[in-house]
Amino acid sequence: MKRIPLLLLGMLIHFAIRAQDTAGTPDEGLNKIYRATATKINDLVHTKLDARFDYDKTYMYGKVWITLKPHFYSTDSLSLDAKGMDIRKVALVQGSGLSPLQYKYDGMILRIQLNKSYRGGENYTVFIDYTSKPNELKVAGSAAIVDAKGLYFINPHGQDKNKPTQIWTQGETEGTSVWCPTIDKPNQKSTEEISMTVPSKYVSLSNGKLTSQKKNADGTRTDTWIMDLPNAPYLFFMGIGPYSIVKDSYKGKEVSYYVEKEYEPVARRIFGNTPEMMGFYSRILGVEYPWVKYAQMTARNYVSGAMENTTATLHTDALQQDARQLVDGNAYEDYIAHELFHQWFGDLVTTESWSNLSLNESFADFSETIWSEYKYGKDAGDAVNFKGIGKYLADESNPSKDLIRFQYNDKEDVFDMVTYAKGGRILNMLKNYLGDSAFYKSLNLYLNTYKFKSAEAQELRLAFEEVTGQDLNWYWNQWYYGSGHPILNINYVYDETAKTVKVIIKQTQEGNKVFTLPFAIDVYSGTQKERHKVWMKDKTDSFTFSYNRKPDLVNVDGDKILLCQKKDDKTLENFIYQYKYAGLYLDRREAIDYCAKHENDPKAVELLKLALHDKYFELRNYTLSKLKMAMDNVKKEFEPLILDLAKNDPKPTVRGNALGLLASYNKPEYKELFTRYLNDSSYTIAGNALAGLVKSDPEGSYAIAKKMIQEPARGDLMNVLAAIMIKNHDEASFNTVNNYFGDLALGQSKFEMIKPMCDYISTINDTEKVKAGIDKIIEFRDALPEQYGIAPVINGLMKQIISKKEKAKPTASESEKASLQTQIDYIQSKIGSEKKGF
Repeated sequence: MKRIPLLLLGMLIHFAIRAQDTAGTPDEGLNKIYRATATKINDLVHTKLDARFDYDKTYMYGKVWITLKPHFYSTDSLSLDAKGMDIRKVALVQGSGLSPLQYKYDGMILRIQLNKSYRGGENYTVFIDYTSKPNELKVAGSAAIVDAKGLYFINPHGQDKNKPTQIWTQGETEGTSVWCPTIDKPNQKSTEEISMTVPSKYVSLSNGKLTSQKKNADGTRTDTWIMDLPNAPYLFFMGIGPYSIVKDSYKGKEVSYYVEKEYEPVARRIFGNTPEMMGFYSRILGVEYPWVKYAQMTARNYVSGAMENTTATLHTDALQQDARQLVDGNAYEDYIAHELFHQWFGDLVTTESWSNLSLNESFADFSETIWSEYKYGKDAGDAVNFKGIGKYLADESNPSKDLIRFQYNDKEDVFDMVTYAKGGRILNMLKNYLGDSAFYKSLNLYLNTYKFKSAEAQELRLAFEEVTGQDLNWYWNQWYYGSGHPILNINYVYDETAKTVKVIIKQTQEGNKVFTLPFAIDVYSGTQKERHKVWMKDKTDSFTFSYNRKPDLVNVDGDKILLCQKKDDKTLENFIYQYKYAGLYLDRREAIDYCAKHENDPKAVELLKLALHDKYFELRNYTLSKLKMAMDNVKKEFEPLILDLAKNDPKPTVRGNALGLLASYNKPEYKELFTRYLNDSSYTIAGNALAGLVKSDPEGSYAIAKKMIQEPARGDLMNVLAAIMIKNHDEASFNTVNNYFGDLALGQSKFEMIKPMCDYISTINDTEKVKAGIDKIIEFRDALPEQYGIAPVINGLMKQIISKKEKAKPTASESEKASLQTQIDYIQSKIGSEKKGF
């Protein structure tokens, strides 16, 4: 599962509306409950499903044959998860016939009395005829998965002409039991046979291999997919819709990309690295891709970022980038890498409980780092790793949470940046400590030992200990079963008489916990580096090194691998040397950060000039973002460099961001440059060029924007176009802007557009357009889980629209007053009762 890149409620403060306090008080009693691995009474063996769909009612009519066996002890009963269903028949399969069984059903659990007591390991098969009603089921989502009704009908009646009709499922955490009765726990595994009867115009996708397609007399087709290797119920999948299928291959296995038809020409540009990823992961793990095929499908209105259904990953439709977006790079390649690694970690070997979710998600998060390094170089991998540290540190509640969490209010709570980002960094540190060879050999042992089974974190430790011969309890207790991270204060004392430097490191995190940290300290003199491997084991440790000449740099954590916060007492000269000679991504970034805080110092300015030509484009972009353009000396000295980047940098994003800075000069001579780049193939460049033109020629740029918005646009360009239309209250462009807002994925861009969209709607006169705009706002509001506390904010914004409409009434004509009142009434009806977070 790849999380949606959502912002926290606190980042909505710029909306100038204070939300009411919706944090709520955690239930301390629930937090004390030990969340044990689910007890196995019966084991799933095989699931055979026949599914038919009612698009009008948004129902699924299911018939399922479930083969099970008692895990060890004899039993005469069976409990299945079956959420919100109509159960029509429950029977035991006996030969070619069915024998009715007694059962009790409370809407969530189906309790079946078997015909006898079955011995441990003795197979039996039950048959259930039922109706799944996902839209009538009320279930809560989470920060990672914003809804949990399992089965989703998208635009089932075809009323939205801008959206395809789709059906897809989302099983994690326990949503499969909304559409298929099962034992919906991650420590269960079953083979499958899923038959879907679908309209002939649509294609289908499920786990395993498509073994037959049968045309039916009523214009439907029945597709049968067989998964002959066991996987967990939350990984069962069905996907249906009017997709184009672009086929690729890996070692004779089908690799396919299911995309909406307009993206067929660019599908390989989006997903085309998948076979190479499969080869890379197979090589480093020593375990070949284990399944019969690998497919990736996009989904409208998806409730998360992506989901690693076995052999059939489902992605948010945000991955469907057009050709101009891809000029700037595939913004979602990490999603592709993340979900593919799950096919080993999560699908082949599965967490035995949600408490141990790190065994799935930390590995997938870690895979983004190693893929980026393999494909794009060490700087790219280090950048991904550093971003992971930032994601973890961004939430102040994270340091209080253990990685392996046996106490939580709800299983959904474990899907957070501790499990993902912190867990990925812990694996990266372990790889650095043990070495690549030992690390990957340990993973090979773990995968081969527990393949097609479930596991817990201790079993991962045992695999590492068997390979390395080391006792690693200290590492697991500190990082897996503990919380927090070190906060380091680093100081240096040079003794010219003794020719020594003492490095003093204090751990300043709150509480009594002291982290054990192995790392390298590099001492540089001239062009020579001497590495010292050290262990920090106390709250304060010091390390003394001799030298012949005073070092130019002492670099703590020479590999820049530690998950920590730090205050490093280096001088400007140290950081300049670090940028030039230590050379890792984070070495250079730290130097850029320091110099950006000292832009009055000519030496710092010179380093920033050098960084604008850094070999890694993200650091060039980062340096541009750190320039203080309000400072006259910075603005003057950097102008020729920024201009050169805008014209000549090989990376479109750097050229675009440089153009954005040129706009701050507000010089007439740059108007020609902005105009020239308006039709660039890169949305970043075109968007920044248009933004620059707005400053130099507001009226002319508005006229240009009115023409440009008639053509397809996305990314930075569409953001600027939408902002221009909103600023100018351009009602003629409302539908385009509103559809753009509606189609944005649940991420930062959509958050940032909420208030401008509400301001825009307040100026619109056409009642149908107002309703359409409000519908998009409500759709966004209701897509988020209540614990985000967003609903009161959005409701408050809509109340402001009402207030503006009310103020317009006194000077309006009678017909206009009637329209305004209709708009007010419609908005008021949509506000409803404000949701409360919890």
